[in-house]
Amino acid sequence: MRKYIKLNSLTWWSAVIPLLAGLFIAFEPVHGMSDLATAVKNASGMSAPVLINIGLAGIGLRGAIK
Repeated sequence: MRKYIKLNSLTWWSAVIPLLAGLFIAFEPVHGMSDLATAVKNASGMSAPVLINIGLAGIGLRGAIK
């Protein structure tokens, strides 16, 4: 598990940010911040599942390379 979490790595953060943004958009009915979730979706230009998959793929590829 530790090989996938690298807090000092820029590539790790570049994969985690889309993952967190996708989760934020997906959980909009739970947290109720629809305006902010819409702004994040418009800024990224992608839907929640796409952002989540990009984040998971980035973390997985980074862990597999190291």
